[in-house]
Amino acid sequence: MLPQRNLWVAVLLITGLIGANLYTLEGRPRRVLLDTDVDTDDIFALLYLLKQNRSELEVEAVTINANAWTDAGHSVNQIYDILYMMGRGDIAVGVGGDGGILEDGTILPNVGGFLPIIEQGISTVGYCRYRQAIPIGSRGRLDLDANYGIRKAFLPQGRRKYTPLRQPTAQQVMIEEISAGPITVFLIGAHTNFAIFLMNNPHLKKNIKHIYVMGGGVRSKNPTGCCPKNAGSSCVPQQCGDHGNLYTAHASNPNAEFNMFGDPFAAYQVFHSGIPITLVPLDATDTIPISEKFFDTFEQNQNTYEAQYCFQSLKISRDTWFGNQFYKSYFMWDSFAAGVATSIMLNSHNHNGENEFAEMEYMNITVVTSNKPYRIHDGSNPFFDDCGAPKFNLKEGGVHSGHVQTGLRDPFCIVKNGKGKCQDGYTAEVTGLEAVRVLVATRAKPSQETNSSLDREFYMSFLCTLNRPQHTGRFSFRSQFPYYKEVLYKPDFGSKTLGKPVVFDMDMSAGDFLALFYLLKVPVEVINLKAIIVSPTGWANAATIDVIYDLLHMMGRDDIQVGLGDLFAMNQSDPSFSAVGDCKYIKAIPHGSGGFLDSDTLYGLARTLPRSPRRYTAENSVKYGAPRDTDHPERRQPLALEVWKSVVKSLDPGSKVTILTNGPLTNLAKIILSEKNTTSLIQDVYIVGGHIYHGDTDKGNVFTVRSNEYAEFNMFLDPVAAKTIFDSELNITLIPLGIQRRVASFPRLLEKFQDIKRTDEAKFARCLLTRLYRLQQIDIRYQHMDTFFGEILGAVALAGDHTTLKPTSRVKPIKVFAEGVESKDGQTVIDKEHGKLVRILKKVNHTAYYDLFANQLGNSKQSAVIGSFDDQRRMWSTNIT
Repeated sequence: MLPQRNLWVAVLLITGLIGANLYTLEGRPRRVLLDTDVDTDDIFALLYLLKQNRSELEVEAVTINANAWTDAGHSVNQIYDILYMMGRGDIAVGVGGDGGILEDGTILPNVGGFLPIIEQGISTVGYCRYRQAIPIGSRGRLDLDANYGIRKAFLPQGRRKYTPLRQPTAQQVMIEEISAGPITVFLIGAHTNFAIFLMNNPHLKKNIKHIYVMGGGVRSKNPTGCCPKNAGSSCVPQQCGDHGNLYTAHASNPNAEFNMFGDPFAAYQVFHSGIPITLVPLDATDTIPISEKFFDTFEQNQNTYEAQYCFQSLKISRDTWFGNQFYKSYFMWDSFAAGVATSIMLNSHNHNGENEFAEMEYMNITVVTSNKPYRIHDGSNPFFDDCGAPKFNLKEGGVHSGHVQTGLRDPFCIVKNGKGKCQDGYTAEVTGLEAVRVLVATRAKPSQETNSSLDREFYMSFLCTLNRPQHTGRFSFRSQFPYYKEVLYKPDFGSKTLGKPVVFDMDMSAGDFLALFYLLKVPVEVINLKAIIVSPTGWANAATIDVIYDLLHMMGRDDIQVGLGDLFAMNQSDPSFSAVGDCKYIKAIPHGSGGFLDSDTLYGLARTLPRSPRRYTAENSVKYGAPRDTDHPERRQPLALEVWKSVVKSLDPGSKVTILTNGPLTNLAKIILSEKNTTSLIQDVYIVGGHIYHGDTDKGNVFTVRSNEYAEFNMFLDPVAAKTIFDSELNITLIPLGIQRRVASFPRLLEKFQDIKRTDEAKFARCLLTRLYRLQQIDIRYQHMDTFFGEILGAVALAGDHTTLKPTSRVKPIKVFAEGVESKDGQTVIDKEHGKLVRILKKVNHTAYYDLFANQLGNSKQSAVIGSFDDQRRMWSTNIT
């Protein structure tokens, strides 16, 4: 292990060498734009770049690749927090955009990069052709959106944040920064953003000096998934020897690497742009794993906040890694690429990519976008199959005209008893017109110190750079506030007789949070909210569960359990690898404005809530199926079914639970299928959703699926679950789309808020309602905001004063379609022969409804104990208790 004093000697030596040899020719810093998917190793790369001498290298902008390992709303705020920690609020940040591509290939402004180019239509709605290879939950998008739970625990929170219609888009930032003068571009995610920029702004290519890419595998042979030398015949190699690293899809495509596979056509456009490219592929990164010696040395050398953040991220990655091969299968991907690129850039005497960290070689390569035979029309290739003339003037019979991989288990790609044959995203060596001469890193250089325990030269550079005192982080979340205290707020109900036990099943849409406020404000003698179970199969991604924790903390209800439900709708996870799966239904939700980007940030307001000590973490234990115990298994995120069982166990003898569902019915279906007689423990189920249509003009609200005119989102997003519920013995009250629409009046409800007491929860609800209403008024992408307004009704109907609300209902036999047909799934119809008798809410007193909601939130009882993050900021800064 390297002693700390020796490390600092190395810091001074490296700093001196850099200062002596790495001045730029122009005497000005080399400008850098980083396009990233904000994976853990991307964070390492970003911090490595931010630590460079700013007189030599200046990070001007960060744009976020939103169709890979993280979701836009979570990743953009993490970038803002990292930059705040590093004192770099000057760096432009771009994400998303709602532009589209027309059928004739015309690229509209501000295409958001939420979808690969081949799937990009005129909106941010589209299929997950390539992204389905990325796990959604553990060690996938959930963990990376939250950075395993470390993001909220460690990073300070500044004033910059995502705000609807004000957030600079990725294309806006690229155009502005590249127009400003010569710049170098780093691509460490899928290439969608930059390819769109190049295709739409060819006149600005002249300002791009060089492109550095981490991704692909040219001659690489995957060292993971191999059988030990002494293994018997029962051991079956997995990715062993493959060019690529698609561990979830190697059976269909053993050739691609994740960054290239995320958008092969975009990568092709970048490589064939004519701009000089240096590639750091798996060939090189596979030779620089996170070794145990490096890990141990890093653990002993965390002298800056950025080093601490990186190490904590690395440690939880190790502790949650599948199997026991972390030190042989986790590599320095993007951080190594950043090191190689920086060393090349700052060496003014460089002619052939000479650098300190990697051996280099020129190769002739291309990026494969389709599979032979070419000129095939099998429905897999929208560039050729969906239009009269090929899109973007592509050549009929050319390299883009073959079969394009459609999914993880594409039958075209599967070879019985052999490796898959698809090559989409493969960085292949070729000759002829398709060949592009690219400078390629082939392997990591060994340490120049022969006696060093760190046997790669870059190991030392990475540790020295992160620990260097120059350009260091200012504080972490805890050190930002001198009087920070971690406090949980739990109520004391004393001798109160608690009301009926209720479980709230929510998908974390904006309306669900308004409904949650209401449930928390209803007297506990009427409603005893026992738990919240979260369905991430609806309008928000799973990491948004942190917003629930923050709202509960605000309301002094840290006692309420929160369980995370299944990440896929029923029958949508892959049967061979359950961490990945299809997006047949959830693809209907927009990724950009009015969709996931806004829901995950609660329309830009989530960060105004007080920050709870409770949050999602990847902490886990062997008891719950983890490969090993992490440091704090007690912080493990409970699952929805576990929380349900805990609620049932806590019931008084003879008591039953009432359930309110405000999203897809995935959780409820799983609950009733989990054990026999579960339905006997449920008193009533209030379901907000479904649409009973009356005539051709009475449409549903799945506005993104034109073929399905009569479905409602909550039923459409998991029709199999909905059918399971409506085939059960549950007592159901349905609050359908019709009654939701009749009471959805933003102006009338906002008028009621003028006359009530301004509790903190009332102020927040009014702010959220006002934002939704204004967005609806000024932008067509927000026309569906009434959908979320209507979701309040379920909570009011469940708990409201029926003497004033005056609800009327009718009982009808209801059937839900779940036939695997997109144009019909999720539709709820009256079927006298096969339907289940359901009580359907038909009418309420509108005025009483608005009064009940506004007055309850304005009631000073059961009010917020801490109003906002700004209140916490003041309290932790001045020792106010």
